[in-house]
Amino acid sequence: MFNFDGIKFNRQELSGAFGDIGTDIPLLIAMILATGLEATSVFIIFGSLQILTGLIYKLPMPVQPLKAVATIVITQKIAGSIVLGAGLAIGIVMFLLSITGALDKLNKIIPKAVVRGLQFGLGISLCLLACKEYIPSKGLEGYLLSFLSFTIIIFLIDNRKFPVSVIIIIIGIIYAIGTNSNLSHIDISFGINLPKFNIPTIESISTGFLLLALPQIPLSLGNSILATKQTANDLFPEQKQITVKKIGITYSILNLISSLFGGIPCCHGSGGMLGHYTFGGRTGGSVIIYGTIFLSLGLFFGNGLFYLVNAFPLSILGVILLFEGISLVSLIKDLISERRNFIIALFVSVISFGLPFGFLLGMLVGTLLFYSPIQFRVFHDIGINKDKDSK
Repeated sequence: MFNFDGIKFNRQELSGAFGDIGTDIPLLIAMILATGLEATSVFIIFGSLQILTGLIYKLPMPVQPLKAVATIVITQKIAGSIVLGAGLAIGIVMFLLSITGALDKLNKIIPKAVVRGLQFGLGISLCLLACKEYIPSKGLEGYLLSFLSFTIIIFLIDNRKFPVSVIIIIIGIIYAIGTNSNLSHIDISFGINLPKFNIPTIESISTGFLLLALPQIPLSLGNSILATKQTANDLFPEQKQITVKKIGITYSILNLISSLFGGIPCCHGSGGMLGHYTFGGRTGGSVIIYGTIFLSLGLFFGNGLFYLVNAFPLSILGVILLFEGISLVSLIKDLISERRNFIIALFVSVISFGLPFGFLLGMLVGTLLFYSPIQFRVFHDIGINKDKDSK
């Protein structure tokens, strides 16, 4: 084991490093295909930002692709220049919200029940994505791979001697090599592929703001900022230096850097943190290891990078994603004894994963319901007393 300034590098951190790969890899590949952005630049920047975040927080605070942006980009084939402009716009907006204190005010106003509902809704969404899209992707082979991976995780997830996610990744690599003939033609160029500096045009920034930033920012406020802060409090209550302002500022810095060097818009996320934690990550070591892998792929694998990553079976990524979703869903357990707050959280979760712009609507409706005098009468009439809500 190696320890540097509170950041550990051991088998558990190595295992935790792959806790968010089920979300990241499919979105990265799909966005590269849709936008035409250079895979090497995307991976180099994505990996570098992971390392930066691990050093700043010294906790498993990961960097993730922005999900609302990714969904729109993938389905509508948005040009790469507009995506980079959107990243810059998102970074500027989040920076202003952070330094003006707006994020701190939102954190005080939005109750814990609403945040738990957003986390629950996101967890359900991830589980459905894993079960509907990833796990069945290779038919019977996919189900068998998933069952094997699921069984291994169940038996080894609490075992500190064997890093379970590493075992799962090795199984995926063996399967990919054994079933994909294209891997024998991969161009492994051990040169240094560096991203290029580029400032998005005003037109790209304005178009990106309208098409991508506006749908993304509400989701980021709920999941990337407020829910991540709550998750950090849950998992690392002794870490008092993590504030919504700090998360907002690093979120903005990630996007400012990424947009200027050919990377995709990105964020922090409660699901990603739980993914790293679930598989063993307890310090920034897991995020730094994870980032180093992406950085190395981008630097050294050249044009073969896409084929190398795309050969990995989605069925195994789906199982990892499923456990990340389950971990998010399980956070609601601390509200079970507070029936009023529990019901509000469930209501928010249904809105968040069931309706268009669900995270924004869930956050607004849940907060209004929490403070509304009408709901006090309704809950009283059905026998649910007002529980004390603690932030």
